[in-house]
Amino acid sequence: MIRNLTCLLVLATTLSHAQTFRALILTERGGIHEPYVVAGLAWLDSLAAVHHFTFDVINNTDKINDAYLAQYQVFIQLNYPPYTWTETAAAAFEKYIAEGNGGGWVGFHHATLLGEFDGYPMWNWFSGFMGGIRWKNYVARLVSGRVTVEDKKHPAMHDLPATFVVDKEEWYTYDKNPRPNVHVLASVDESTYNPRTDTTMGDHPVIWTNPAMKARNIYILMGHHPNLFRNPAYNVLVRNAILWAAGKKTRKS
Repeated sequence: MIRNLTCLLVLATTLSHAQTFRALILTERGGIHEPYVVAGLAWLDSLAAVHHFTFDVINNTDKINDAYLAQYQVFIQLNYPPYTWTETAAAAFEKYIAEGNGGGWVGFHHATLLGEFDGYPMWNWFSGFMGGIRWKNYVARLVSGRVTVEDKKHPAMHDLPATFVVDKEEWYTYDKNPRPNVHVLASVDESTYNPRTDTTMGDHPVIWTNPAMKARNIYILMGHHPNLFRNPAYNVLVRNAILWAAGKKTRKS
């Protein structure tokens, strides 16, 4: 009887910690994206409790090197841009993504702010990682838009509706379409923008992954307004993206 009870307790403990992993969150603090980051960290804290993972938060890249990144199964770039990185951090990140070795990456919004900004040079490797793009413009007057899921079989898209609306987004545009160089998971229908705007791309991918890299990776353009974390579809998307990037199940089998 005692032996059976002990076995059950061990099994329950094993199952309850089946998703255990460690995440690194690199955040951009201050400025117009501060409310989104604050809301995101609070939401991620709740997600971690449910899915049994832990995370560390850093606000710059000073600590990042090969050994530091090796501690983490997923790297979450929460609006931190592809500039102001130390040379050591940039080199370690490139290796982490290119070689995989059990790690994954989820990037949000500002992660594609590619170009010469604030006196920093263009990070050409990161541009290639994101499909060879360069940031061009954004919808300064926040608008809503309908996102269409293109690859319903991808784990990051599990349990998402075929379409869902995202409110109050900046919707970045780029100098070229990343589609030829990445695997697009979802796009925004610019004809649904409300209010209307002339800042458009035509075919406009907003969620994609680069299968040329060994690390599981996914970029999510939407990440400006804190109310995103009140959007059930966005919550499912972010949950799935993190679990998939960490090599975990995104739904019950």
